[in-house]
Amino acid sequence: MSSEGEISKFQKQFSDVKSEIAKVVVGQDALVHRLLIGLITGGHVLVEGVPGLAKTLLIRTLSECMDASFSRIQFTPDMLPVDVIGTEIFNPKDASFSVKKGPVFGNLVLADEINRAPAKVQSALLEAMQEKQVTIGRETFKLEAPFLVMATQNPIEQEGTYPLPEAQLDRFMLKVMVGYLSRDEEIKVVERMAGGTPVPEVRKVMELSDVLAAKKAAETILTENKVLGYAVDLVEMTRYPQKHGLSSIASFIEMGASPRASINLVKAAKAHALLCGRDFCKPQDIKTIAPDVLRHRIALSYEAEAQGKTADDIINTILETCIVP
Repeated sequence: MSSEGEISKFQKQFSDVKSEIAKVVVGQDALVHRLLIGLITGGHVLVEGVPGLAKTLLIRTLSECMDASFSRIQFTPDMLPVDVIGTEIFNPKDASFSVKKGPVFGNLVLADEINRAPAKVQSALLEAMQEKQVTIGRETFKLEAPFLVMATQNPIEQEGTYPLPEAQLDRFMLKVMVGYLSRDEEIKVVERMAGGTPVPEVRKVMELSDVLAAKKAAETILTENKVLGYAVDLVEMTRYPQKHGLSSIASFIEMGASPRASINLVKAAKAHALLCGRDFCKPQDIKTIAPDVLRHRIALSYEAEAQGKTADDIINTILETCIVP
């Protein structure tokens, strides 16, 4: 188990990262926090929201704060898997092949508008995310740790999109909904960007080795059985709502969350506790992060869609009903 001093050191470092990002990006504190959770746990983050909310600037700035390699993939309907993972190039001089690595080889990868790409391209990226390795020709290459994919997704109702299947959505640890800025925040953005003010430089405040050490520390965060039980109860209520007295939402759920949801819920809650400077996990940590872990893992029924119910509506009902230990 990590000492309080070690946890405090990591909290201070990640707090400095947040401060550096705040110099450049206005608002989006919740998204920054969840990106750090993904970075600590080795999970990946799916972000849904309209364009123009500084998502690209945010993850690029995060990479600068820790001197991590950053790459951006703009997904389009005509892409091929080799555009993501790389390919072999034939050299006619000596009749040999050389490997050209694709943009997935980076510490922080922005997969922009992932739902504009066809299924084969989505699968190529998601395989790399799951296995943390890429096979090109006969060679297999390990992806350098830490490795975080932040995928952005347009709302499904927009034209020209390919919805991610449930099995592929399940590969993302968190799904974060990003809304518009508040009036005051937008005034700051307009003042900064329309006034020609240069973007402030950010300092490197963490090493990649610190991130890997924080990952190990998060794994040792004390989590009592009652906290584990609370996490499993929340996930089980998405599968068997009637068993827990939630008949009102049973008809809205086509399929509940997978076991991966329980695992990710606890891992994310531990990282959340570390970011809060604690060496133990509380039920409130589970409750805070639950919507982001569960919202993309609940398949809604036709009845839910007909009545305008969302996954967040179901999750809120479950959180209100499940007794916090």
